[in-house]
Amino acid sequence: MTHTLNLHAGPFEMIRSGRKTIELRLFDEKRSQIAVGDTLVFTHSDNAAETLTARVTALHRFPDFAALYAALPLDKCGYLPEELSTASPEDMNVYYSAEKQALYGVVGIEIALLKEENQ
Repeated sequence: MTHTLNLHAGPFEMIRSGRKTIELRLFDEKRSQIAVGDTLVFTHSDNAAETLTARVTALHRFPDFAALYAALPLDKCGYLPEELSTASPEDMNVYYSAEKQALYGVVGIEIALLKEENQ
């Protein structure tokens, strides 16, 4: 199955470069449909014609981002080496409220980049 997800410029470029191999999301109705082996098409939020295609290699489910941050390598989740010492699960509250995390849980979607399209 193929799923489309939008990404801001920073995470999009990190996935393109291979530095970011785990995408963090709420495990809501849309993301609960994603399975290992599925294809993800990431669309650049500023330019919908720019996409990246990846295969899902693993799903890491947690009750909230605090548990995820304690378990997963944050350098693979989009943090730069100089940001690791100050990385915090609260960083994700900008995108997903504590209430939504409690309701759905969260997921680290591990990916392998397949190809680049429409760059």
